Amino acid sequence: MMGKILVKRVYEPVTKSDGFRVLVDRLWPRGISKEAAELDLWLPDLGPSTSLRKWFNHDPARWAEFNRRYHAELKKKSALLATITKQAKTSSVTLLYSTKDERHNQAVALQSFLLKRRSAVRQ
Repeated sequence: MMGKILVKRVYEPVTKSDGFRVLVDRLWPRGISKEAAELDLWLPDLGPSTSLRKWFNHDPARWAEFNRRYHAELKKKSALLATITKQAKTSSVTLLYSTKDERHNQAVALQSFLLKRRSAVRQ
């Protein structure tokens, strides 16, 4: 069984369907306690580098280039990625982020990276 890889804001209510909850922000989200976040894991080093995060600044016009650069960074983080892919083999994994932009954020970019890798492995 392959679990789903989902994306959700850390501020949204926790649900059973979240499965294994992983915060992928480099910085701890404002206004939420560790207890309220109900995380299984926080992988700050899986977030985009500080320079990339500041350059992107959640500008939708930079989204395609952000994806390209972030995916290049992710290729060097196989041990951290293995933590997620191993968990996704047996349950759903929800990648959590804090930004208000639900379409242009590192969790969405990470999800697409993981799904592309998963389909490449299957072929």
